[in-house]
Amino acid sequence: GRHLVCVETTSEFLAHQRAIGNDLSTPAPMYGFPGLKAGDAWCVCASRWADAVISGKGAPLRARASHAKALDFAPEETIRRFASDA
Repeated sequence: GRHLVCVETTSEFLAHQRAIGNDLSTPAPMYGFPGLKAGDAWCVCASRWADAVISGKGAPLRARASHAKALDFAPEETIRRFASDA
């Protein structure tokens, strides 16, 4: 996927990701992945974030740390609504 969106994870977002088969909470040391907890900042696949928004589980994002191509996955107004740094 395209890791274009920098989110501030929430427990709801992490649970949603786990439920759709994208477990971001479990460490994977073989890949240097620490596992995430609520409050961590991480760049995630824009499509996964957009799906979470549609499901009502979208996490706040750091718009200034996200790539402009994130607009290919969500309208600017949605990104502004979820931006913690707007």
